[in-house]
Amino acid sequence: MDQRDFEQIYAAYKAEGERQARQENGGGTGAPLSADGKESIVAVRKNDDGDLIAFKTNTGRELDYVTALQEAKAGQLAHVDVFHKYGRDILRSEPDGIKENNLDNLPTF
Repeated sequence: MDQRDFEQIYAAYKAEGERQARQENGGGTGAPLSADGKESIVAVRKNDDGDLIAFKTNTGRELDYVTALQEAKAGQLAHVDVFHKYGRDILRSEPDGIKENNLDNLPTF
């Protein structure tokens, strides 16, 4: 097997994973659907350094970073995780294989 075979196999694996993730997440277009009625983040605000500083939900609420962290920890926001790194809590999208719904790739408001 040459290097290209490995790359083709991995590319096919990734494409199939993304296709499956889109199917599981209501098609992967627009705001992710939450079967349990939780709000989803649909847009973000960034500072001049490109850091996420605020979030807009599918209901139109605008949340500062700390409030979004608190709501995510309480399980009130769909499709996001909180993890601890660099001595602080960080909000991120659930890893689902869809790049377009990653927080950093959402539209800005």
